[in-house]
Amino acid sequence: MTMGLRWGATWLKLAVGLIALHATTAAARPQVPAGLRVDRVVVVMRHGIRPPTKAQPMPQGVARDPWPAWPVAPGWLTPHGAVAVEAIAASDRAVFTSAGLLPSRGCGAKVALLADSDQRTIATAEHYARGIAPGCGLAIEHAPEGTTDSLFSQIDGGHVPLDPARAKAAVDAAIGPGGIAAVEARMRPLLARLDAALCGRATVPIACGVAKDPTTILPATERSRPKLGGALDQASTAAQILLLEYADGKPAAEVGWGRVSAQDVTDFGAFHALEFGLLARPPYLAARNMAGLSPRILGWLTDPAPDAPRVAMILGHDTNIANLGGLLGLHWRVPGIAADDPVPGGAILLERLRDATGNVFVRASYRAQSLAELRAGTARAPYRRVLPIAGCRARGVIGLCTLDAFTRKLKG
Repeated sequence: MTMGLRWGATWLKLAVGLIALHATTAAARPQVPAGLRVDRVVVVMRHGIRPPTKAQPMPQGVARDPWPAWPVAPGWLTPHGAVAVEAIAASDRAVFTSAGLLPSRGCGAKVALLADSDQRTIATAEHYARGIAPGCGLAIEHAPEGTTDSLFSQIDGGHVPLDPARAKAAVDAAIGPGGIAAVEARMRPLLARLDAALCGRATVPIACGVAKDPTTILPATERSRPKLGGALDQASTAAQILLLEYADGKPAAEVGWGRVSAQDVTDFGAFHALEFGLLARPPYLAARNMAGLSPRILGWLTDPAPDAPRVAMILGHDTNIANLGGLLGLHWRVPGIAADDPVPGGAILLERLRDATGNVFVRASYRAQSLAELRAGTARAPYRRVLPIAGCRARGVIGLCTLDAFTRKLKG
């Protein structure tokens, strides 16, 4: 199939999928506690569906058969991913319009968009802009494509130096008793299932698969985050590739070489979520890696200017979502996706709420398409859940923060 035909098919799918969008999404808007109104929202979102970030997705020998082809360069937003992003953006538009944050028509609303400098993040922001404000040509703030924007990764490069001892203690606490070997042992049955998918069930060569190499952790330095190695690291990468194949709508024969079901994709996602749970969610690491984005979030939530954006978007990566989720103690479970795994196009929404006397509060929610909706390129009934922010209980509402309490949590 040519690129033009593929794009044509995906745009037709988008048009069909948006017919009844407004009614379903407006009805799904989370209820606001009595006496409060939402007057601003910051959306921190992962980019949409992409291929693996390398032409050779994993080292030779991990899989028995060649990996499937993709219609775009490694790491770029796919045409199907663009359709899914515009669908979720249109869903957000319906919700934000219902909440009074956006006008029902026209381009009068001020929406701020900040993206990382990768093609997939910039392109996702462009397609989100088309869905959230059709025909309005929203500007997108980003560094030149292909350069490094330290806002999105403060630890790497030493912008916020780490204390290696504190970083190790944070990771050790997340790992728990028995160390990383005990974690790998608990995951061994799932590792065997993954290797069967990678290598085929009839004969599994010793050299094939991911379970053959013991899991290791490369410690953090002052200028670099801790990293997984070995079995659990490769399992996380393989699991994410299989999810992306399925979510991009590839034929069943091309999803894990025809050996991987939707349920397998869901189950294998536990490896990807585990990596972030160990290395990105611990608050010590999360606060430092978010040190570039946190001031932008707080700035949008507190800007007193009358024309300040009522909707602001940060378009980043799964690491940024995991960092923010860890800082705030947020946990989600999207249908078809492993618990706490950052979904392509999924987002943490931070809403500013006011009471009648002007007091300000913040609540968090997570919204994402299910695995089935990602595959279909639709957002008819996306997952939207208010999530309690750990340790907050303003106005007697569990998980609702005062602005001061939220600021303290975001700064770690």
